[in-house]
Amino acid sequence: MQPETITSSNISFEEYRDQILRDYKIALISRECSLLGRREVLTGKSKFGIFGGGKELPQLAMARVFRDGDFRSGYYRDQTFMMAIDQYTVEQFFAGLYAHTDINKEPFAAGRQMGGHFSTHSLNEDGTWKNLTQQKNSSADISPTAGQMPRLLGLAQASKVYRNEKGVSNHSNFSIQGNEVAWGTIGNASTSEGLFWETINAGGVLQVPMVVSVWDDEYGISVHAKHQTTKEDISLILEGFRRDENHEGYEILKVNGWDYPALMDTYEKAEKLAREKHIPVIIHVKELTQPQGHSTSGSHERYKSEERLNWEREYDCNKKFKEWIIEHNIASAEELLDFEKTAKKEVRKGKNESWNAYLSEIKSEQKEALEILKSVENKSANKNFISPLINVLASKEEPIRKDILEVTRKTLQYITKENFVEKSTLQEWINNYISRIQPKYSSHLYNENDSNAIHIEEVKAQYDANTPLVDGRVIIRDNFEKLFSRIPEALIFGEDSGKIGDVNQGLEGLQEKFGETRVSDVGIREATIIGQGIGMAMRGLRPIAEIQYLDYILYCVQGLSDDLATLRYRTFAKQKAPLVIRTRGHRLEGIWHSGSQMGGLVHLLRGIHILVPRNMTKAAGFYNTLMDSDEPALVVECLNGYRLKEKIPSNLSEIRTPIGIVETIKEGTDITLVSYGSTLRLVEQAAKELLSVGINAEVIDVQSLLPFDLNHDIVKSITKTNRLLIIDEDVPGGATGYILHKLIDEQNVYQYLDSKPQTLSAQPHRPAFGTDGDYFSKPSIEDIFETVYDIIHEVDPANFPKLR
Repeated sequence: MQPETITSSNISFEEYRDQILRDYKIALISRECSLLGRREVLTGKSKFGIFGGGKELPQLAMARVFRDGDFRSGYYRDQTFMMAIDQYTVEQFFAGLYAHTDINKEPFAAGRQMGGHFSTHSLNEDGTWKNLTQQKNSSADISPTAGQMPRLLGLAQASKVYRNEKGVSNHSNFSIQGNEVAWGTIGNASTSEGLFWETINAGGVLQVPMVVSVWDDEYGISVHAKHQTTKEDISLILEGFRRDENHEGYEILKVNGWDYPALMDTYEKAEKLAREKHIPVIIHVKELTQPQGHSTSGSHERYKSEERLNWEREYDCNKKFKEWIIEHNIASAEELLDFEKTAKKEVRKGKNESWNAYLSEIKSEQKEALEILKSVENKSANKNFISPLINVLASKEEPIRKDILEVTRKTLQYITKENFVEKSTLQEWINNYISRIQPKYSSHLYNENDSNAIHIEEVKAQYDANTPLVDGRVIIRDNFEKLFSRIPEALIFGEDSGKIGDVNQGLEGLQEKFGETRVSDVGIREATIIGQGIGMAMRGLRPIAEIQYLDYILYCVQGLSDDLATLRYRTFAKQKAPLVIRTRGHRLEGIWHSGSQMGGLVHLLRGIHILVPRNMTKAAGFYNTLMDSDEPALVVECLNGYRLKEKIPSNLSEIRTPIGIVETIKEGTDITLVSYGSTLRLVEQAAKELLSVGINAEVIDVQSLLPFDLNHDIVKSITKTNRLLIIDEDVPGGATGYILHKLIDEQNVYQYLDSKPQTLSAQPHRPAFGTDGDYFSKPSIEDIFETVYDIIHEVDPANFPKLR
């Protein structure tokens, strides 16, 4: 192919030549970074390295058609692409390798992720959105293979919403008439993952503008494609997804990864189809190499034949690019040799600057510590023990913060019984140092700006004199109608959410009113339902993703945990995805419909609010609160509450249920009962029955598991009752164990307890089917009554003789 066919734009030969040589220079710099980065790991300056060598040319082609407003959702081989769109420098490459905690030096994660995990900044310092249409965007990478795929679907779907939904068509900070393309990248071996197939299927159904590049070097770590992919060819087995004159589907393109002009043509074609017509495209980039093997943890010589290694040396894309440039008289071999020398110097210079910037900050902290330690050494009677510690720290030419704290804290151990001013100075320095340094590793799990949902004040439900009783589903339905009328960016989607208005009619009639774009049905594919929500939330929409039942959340918990829950944290608050997940559970029956994953969720989803309203009025208030905020949350509605009667508030759209605040449902003096969700109704009934035997229990509704009881109201109750029982339907040690931890370790309730704090949960197995299965598997009213009675019996056996 002749060079003039590479691009359809009319440019001069000089401009055309400059483009090609710029690409060549980027390819050289990227490769040199990979080579030098590996050496830095092997010399101990970094813990691990995984690089993009061998994938340079297709990434240059992708970068050529990547426009402002577009989004990337890729994986850890894409360093050349990030360099080509001017979002990655040599210094930043090494800052990531060294885990530099300065977000200005390491802009992707401030050292929280290993190198090769890319992102761009979507947010201003105050947490508000930047204009995403005026910059090239990369969603924040995650390591789990194929984990980037569900999010890609949502990033692409946002363009479809912006193009077709009039209510959001003027959101120029996020889209220009839906013209943005979402670009996904994945290794060929990772296409074996279910998340890949689920996303590909959903993308074909939705017909969204996404272009998926499969980098194919025939291996997944050491495992050959014959063990990964049927027929050893991913595009071949994707043929069933190819569009034709009778069916929508994908445009499927195949190109060799070392063929520069063919790559340019292929990506130009893919971009045009996706951007103009919203046709999804799959580009299978074959015959790529991986010249350094999978990562720094091993050598590819262990599993590749000599024949394969020789082929990789011959078909290295950078080598082929060089040959093509010379063959077409774009530059001479001597000119390109100068480029290579310059690239090596530039990378070495960037490495040194990055290392010095990383080390200088810590060496300054080392100097501070040593000055204080020496003053302690001079005063302490244990000088003989302290001096060797100081010598160890002083000898560290390349210290890390762990070295500093180990020595300073161990020094304190030797002077525990001594008392002098320098000791106090050391104690104060250590405390201040930890306070100063810990946030570099632990901040921004949740929103730290004023827009945090916990700052939204409660608005209680109000009722007219003749307020009617209605099914709970009517309250949630009417609230969604008001919410959707108020917020044009809001949309909801899930299994059965559209035409029939969800299985419990909580969305009844809303699709007819707001249209199929905003209230929509989707297929049975929970992982990509969450992916749709994450991607659209990252582009300024306010999606509510429905997971039909709490049990099904296990299908998508990986994306919730690895992607959504960590997004704000892993980007140092430079990206957010205010996705609300709506589901229903509690008091279900049967092994596969038990709805009792709460303990797992509160531990796996730190970074996401987990809200457990006891009725539909409280749930409606939570949705209103969340849509006024910008944080992800999971709302678990009570499945058996849709047909229960509630008074309908006169101020439905105004009510706000506070997040992180408990509510006392019944005052009492003898024991504090803590619960949530549907189980709370059983607790309330048990409390009424306990009154008949002279036990006055206080009942508290947790309402919010993450965050939990921010005002420490439960400990205030226990100061009055001096006894505690926590009840739920989760497995023993699940959510009740979590609640007990919060009360013991954070609220220090033990000092007010006159009896052992207890928990009452379900059996350790999944519930058996049927009403009797539920009764014998989960706490009943009788279980609650008897457990409370036994606690009081232990205190006063004379007035409360043994029950059974």
